[in-house]
Amino acid sequence: MDTVLDLADEYLFDAYHVYPESWENGYWARQLLSLFLITISSGILVYISSAAFNYYFLFDHRLERHPLFLKNQKWLEITTSLKILPVIGVFTAAMFLVEVRGYSKLFDGPPQPGSFGLLLNIRDIVGFIFFTDCAIYWIHRAMHHRLLYRRIHKMHHIWKVPTPFASHAFHPIDGFLQSVPYHLYPFMFPLNKYVYLVLFFLVNVWTISIHDGDYRVPAILRPFINGSAHHTDHHLYYNYNYGQYFTLWDRIGGSFKTPSAFEGKSLVDDILEKERLKTGHQD
Repeated sequence: MDTVLDLADEYLFDAYHVYPESWENGYWARQLLSLFLITISSGILVYISSAAFNYYFLFDHRLERHPLFLKNQKWLEITTSLKILPVIGVFTAAMFLVEVRGYSKLFDGPPQPGSFGLLLNIRDIVGFIFFTDCAIYWIHRAMHHRLLYRRIHKMHHIWKVPTPFASHAFHPIDGFLQSVPYHLYPFMFPLNKYVYLVLFFLVNVWTISIHDGDYRVPAILRPFINGSAHHTDHHLYYNYNYGQYFTLWDRIGGSFKTPSAFEGKSLVDDILEKERLKTGHQD
């Protein structure tokens, strides 16, 4: 985040004299406040733009006719997210501050050139995805423990039939804890800072995508990818499909469930069947 912070200082905070002159660029309080403003503004922008795109172009709007879909649910999801994201932003900015002040293993410079450099970059990306996928699985599963679920995670499960806007509508502690692995990785393993920024952005987009009700996945990848179909069943049946990207840890942990949508029992099929029966009864 130091690269982003430097750009923000040059083109925004310094250019428009946002801070008192006594607040030098390296002053920790200034850095923390700047990181909070950057985090919350970019987070809301990514959330609104990506969720809106998925909602209008990918989400099956017939799902809004499901009896478990709440009245005004889309707006409830949005307002809940916008209230909670600034709280999460405080914790996230604090993590970024530690990284910016040089305590992480992020390294500078463009991705390493050449075939060997490419292999190193791929290794780092695979390591990041593998580590975060494993850690988030166990954190998410812990959130379903009876001592934590009612107090923290239940807030996210009021959306039984989620839209993409539900992706960030959760308790702030829940949201932050599930993001901790992304912050923790660069303190444990070397990672190119530009690769890290891209991965951190894509993580947020992926989180939105698994709530978009678009179950299309190439058949060959269905056993491995934890997509929207898997996560829809998680919202409905609670104790299955905790994974983030892949089904590996659900299979290892005994919590894997083949998505109902892949077995011809999707929520849309239920809606159409009930409406058909209702129309037939009226006739």
